[in-house]
Parts: sequence; structure tokens; C-alpha cells
Amino acid sequence: MTSTIQGEMFIGGAAIKGAGNATYAVAAATGEKLEPAFGTATKDDLERACTLAGEAFDPYRQLPDAQRAAFLEAIAQAIVDLGAELIERAHAETALPIARLEGERGRTVGQLKLFATLVREGRWHGAIVDPAQPQRAPLPRADLRLRRIGLGPVAVFGASNFPLAFSVAGGDTASALAAGCPVIVKAHPAHLGTSELVGRAIQRAARETGMPEGVFSLLIGEGIWLGEALVAHPEIQAVGFTGSRQGGLALLRIAQARPEPIPVYAEMSSINPVVLLPEALAARGEQIARDFADSVALGVGQFCTNPGIVLALEGAALDAFCATAAQAIAAKQAATMLTPGIHAAYCRGVSHLSALEGVSELAHGVATSGAHDAVPTLLRTEARAFLAQAAMEEEIFGPSSLIVACRDIGELRAVLRRMSGQLTATVQLDEGDYEQARTLLPTLERKAGRVLFNGFPTGVEVCHAMVHGGPFPATSDTRTTSVGATAIDRFLRPVCYQSVPDTLLPEALKHGNPLAIWRLVDGELTRD
Repeated sequence: MTSTIQGEMFIGGAAIKGAGNATYAVAAATGEKLEPAFGTATKDDLERACTLAGEAFDPYRQLPDAQRAAFLEAIAQAIVDLGAELIERAHAETALPIARLEGERGRTVGQLKLFATLVREGRWHGAIVDPAQPQRAPLPRADLRLRRIGLGPVAVFGASNFPLAFSVAGGDTASALAAGCPVIVKAHPAHLGTSELVGRAIQRAARETGMPEGVFSLLIGEGIWLGEALVAHPEIQAVGFTGSRQGGLALLRIAQARPEPIPVYAEMSSINPVVLLPEALAARGEQIARDFADSVALGVGQFCTNPGIVLALEGAALDAFCATAAQAIAAKQAATMLTPGIHAAYCRGVSHLSALEGVSELAHGVATSGAHDAVPTLLRTEARAFLAQAAMEEEIFGPSSLIVACRDIGELRAVLRRMSGQLTATVQLDEGDYEQARTLLPTLERKAGRVLFNGFPTGVEVCHAMVHGGPFPATSDTRTTSVGATAIDRFLRPVCYQSVPDTLLPEALKHGNPLAIWRLVDGELTRD
């Protein structure tokens, strides 16, 4: 197949070869450079992209809802039209299996269509109408109406572990565009070719649906200067980021130091505790152990919801679970990680955790000859040691997990309470465990954005009820989610209109409800 990748980035309607230093994507499996060379952005490129985004904001957010929805659907179709070239390039750049990438493409397209449906439906406006009460005593009430509008241009950082679903046209981009916000994406350096292909698809969709020129740009940068400058630029009004805690906090500091601080929605660090309650452990321990091992090794452990820690009461049932899990992990073969840097960090993390006092290795997987292959690892410790050493709670991004044996339910609860915020918390239970689960649930609710029972956290459904967020350091803003329909809320703010003539009101608030959307009118939910 002839490649259409030109080493270009996109600023508004233009495709350009950046004048900065040349850089290359790298084959994850071999470390070899992948053609072509990509030109990187200059300060002038950054300024041009931000200026265009600022100019596009008002025209874009005021487009009819149906036109913005059509834009999102056109992006979805343009991604599908890329065909095998997109999957093959993503596979070369990430070493992720073809089937996984095809599923991720489906998720990416599904996200875009979900937000298109949401925009058309109109509930995202949050329309509220409190009609005037001129006869009210002692004081009359003015006509008051509320709707939500976009924050402004949004900077999105492509994620390393999801080259499609959390990258150029991923959830952050889709939800920001749905909210009426232009988007500038900083391409992840690990998948530049994939980013160009998707960026070209978005640019094509923008052109075909008549979008303002600056509604989308894709920039490529060397080092950290571009990301820092993007967050600091006065046109940028919000940031979407998925990555390391160090990177997320650096962007947060820049955003808060601006003359006009802006929100950073950063998904950063989570070890996703799994609690094994006694009845379930005794009845189904072996099956739970095998499913757990599969979850740990899934995708070489490169999910932000990877189950990095297991909590259970010590005893024969836990020992049997450990034996089965160790056997399953020992049979797992090492596999290539996304980048050499991620592999090196994984190896350091496992080595550091293994060396801590009270930690023992239960099993490691089958080593291979790949230079960047991660060996699955299972470790064990006691609750007393975990509570005494904060380093045991540090995330290790990759296929490893730590089992923590607790003397009783009180000690298990103490471990949960000591933990920082998480994306997920999982409970394995049978009916006889319900009362213990009831006592743990308030703690789990405070610690995690998603609480799940009798499953494993790897796998995040894209739907209306999903929450992919959580208390710090899982995310920088515990009130939001980066997956699901309510992700749009991050990029919206309320505006109240008082005594505005009907002809000047936005469509969502006009007296006749021309959009036929659900509105809260004088305290009653209605479409009239």
C-alpha cells in the first residue's frame, strides 16, 4: 500500500511541513525510524494556530446544532475511509495488535457519533427558563433564562496508550468540538504518522461541512516547549491531557500561573484497587485469579485502569488465589510496550517495588528477546508493610500487580482509606459478602470515579453513564469525566440572560422553543 503520510501538520485549512527540526516516528517493536521525516512547529506556527482558533470560536459555537453534529459524523466517516493504512501505521508505531486497533477505531468512531447525537438532542444546552413575574410582591421578577456555551479554544494532548481513542480525534477532541470549542491538538511523538492520517481526516470533514477555518489544528513539536507554550497561550481556554502525573501537574502549574487561569482536565495516575471479599474468594477464587491475571496482562498492562493492587483477608483462600494467579502470570509471555521510555519506566518501577521491605515476588512471565518487551510480574506484601511505605502505592504502568494481605476487614478498610484517588475500585463478592461490601462502599465512593462489582476495570464503555475520572491524582478535577456523554460538561459554562428580547435570545431559549428541546420552565421539565 502506498502511504499518504507526508510528514505534515495542519493549521486551520492548510497542511504544512513544519520549519522546525525534523523528527521521526519510531517502530515500537524494533526502534527503527519510520519514514517520512516530520517537520516540527515554530513559534509562528503556534501563534497562527491559536489566532485562527480564537477567530473561529464565535462563528463555530453559533452554528446550528445540526451542522456541528454533521461535522462530528463526517469526522467519523473520514476515519473509517482511511481503511487499512490507519491500522497498519498505528500498529507499526505502537506494536498494539491489529484486532485491538480495529476495536479502538470503532470506539473512536462511536464516540464521535455519540456526541453528534447529544448535540442534536439539545440537552447539553442545559436550558432553564424562569418567566417574568411582574405582579410578584413585594418585588417583581425579571425574565431569566440560562443556557451553556463553550469555554473557548481547547488544547488537547494525544495520549501514548490510545493512538486513536485518546488522541487526535479521541474523546477530548470530540467532546470539545461538541461543546462548540475549536481544538488544537499536540500530536504524541510516538505516533506521528497515525496523527497525521487522522488530522487529515478531520481537516477534510471540516472542509466538507463548512466549518470555520480555525476549528481544528494539529501541531508537532520537539521536547516540551510546544506543550508548555500552548497551555500558556491566551487564546487557549481549557486543556485535555492523558499521561503521567509529572506531565499533568506541569501543565496544571502553567495554567494556574497565567494572568487568566484556565482549567486543565488531566488524567494522570491510578492503581485501581481490587477487593476480594471472603465468600467470593472461597467459592470462586481460582476463576477470579485467572480472570485477574488476564486483566493484568491485557494490552501489556498499558491501560490506565489496569488492576495494580489486590486487597484480601489473609488465610488459606488467599493463598490458593495467589498460587493460581502466580501460575497464570508465569504462563504469560512478555510483549512489546508502546515506547522504549515506557518500557524503561516499567522496569524501574518493578525493580523499585520488588526491593521494598516486605515485598516478595510470586511470579514473573516468560521473557522474550524483544528489547522493549515487558515481563508480567506479580508481587505480594502485608497490609502493615503497605501502610508503612507510601512508595508501594506508586503507579507502575505495565503488566504488574501487588497483592496486599490484610489481617481483618478493619485493616483492609485502613488500606483503602490511606490510598489516594483512583479511576476505579473493584469488589469481588458473593451474597454472603453484602454486609461487608456495604461498610466498604462509602470509602470506595470517596476514592474512585467508578465502582464496579464482580468484574475487572480494564475496559471502559463509551455511554451516557460512564465516569472515567476520579479524585486526585487519578485526575486533576474530580468533578469530571473524560469518557462518556458528560465529558462535554468540561468545556461548557453557564450564561444567564435577563430580560433579553426574544428576537435576540439564542434558539435554545426563545419563547416558542424552536429547537423542541427539553427545558426546565418555571421548575417543570417540558418540551413545550
